[in-house]
Amino acid sequence: MRALAITNPNATAMSPRTRDVIMRALGSELKIDVAETTRRGHAADLAADARADGFDLVVAVGGDGTVNEVVDGLLRAGTDGEVPRLAVVPGGSANVFARAIGLPVEPIEATGAVLERLRARRERRIGLGLLETPSMRRWFTFCAGFGLDAEVVREVENRRAAGARATPALYLRTALRQFAHTDRRDPALTITPPSAEPIGKLHMAIITNTTPWTYFRDRPLQPTPDAAFETGLDVFALRRLGVVGTAAKVRRLFAGGTPRGRQVLSLHDCARLDIAASRPIAVQVDGDYLGEHAGARLDAVPEALAVIA
Repeated sequence: MRALAITNPNATAMSPRTRDVIMRALGSELKIDVAETTRRGHAADLAADARADGFDLVVAVGGDGTVNEVVDGLLRAGTDGEVPRLAVVPGGSANVFARAIGLPVEPIEATGAVLERLRARRERRIGLGLLETPSMRRWFTFCAGFGLDAEVVREVENRRAAGARATPALYLRTALRQFAHTDRRDPALTITPPSAEPIGKLHMAIITNTTPWTYFRDRPLQPTPDAAFETGLDVFALRRLGVVGTAAKVRRLFAGGTPRGRQVLSLHDCARLDIAASRPIAVQVDGDYLGEHAGARLDAVPEALAVIA
């Protein structure tokens, strides 16, 4: 099997020594080339080239951002035709996608699991989300966020660029700081589900393709517990961001529950969603900040990609 390993040298949870051990293990059973990313978007370009060059398998070695870029590159030319299968060796701080397909979070242990699955020819086709704006087209594996969620991702990226480590404490501090600075009087979002009337005056929205949405340390956070790779997209959105009400919903989420109530919008198994905003708002996919946009269309694409799982 001809494989390309795309590695992120800045992955949070992976040392150069660990990466060398992983490459030797993969190389013992695969005809493998190794490419190291050097810039944002590089993993997507490498994955697109791997598809054009006829590789059988692409291994994403890194965190959720690396996985997202690899998937985006593999499907840059669409889902038709020959597309390499995807394998993942987690090396980030959350590793949401790797956990969602049943992999251990420890990189060397996960490498062993990937090799076992390759020997057993275990793979599955999963559905993905596709987000499009007038200026951008981006695939996502587990979530997209609009508003406060994406603002937190943006600020964490800024702090990481300044030298901070991506820890749960950093995300928590950033979330509290962004909440305090968010304009809670002027909800900007409107969501239109398939064959339904628009639902407006929303402050933030999380669109999920599987569950959990993310993790706090090892604790899964599941605002959309019914989301799955085999169904359409799910929605968790807030109509209000009051201090007391939001705090109660966050406590329920961290306690393992799902926030409910009149101020919560929940949608399940949507084939398409149209999102409009009264002003440009922050957008993220799979924990990767995409800038500010005035709206987007999101589609659920069934069986979009074959994954070693």
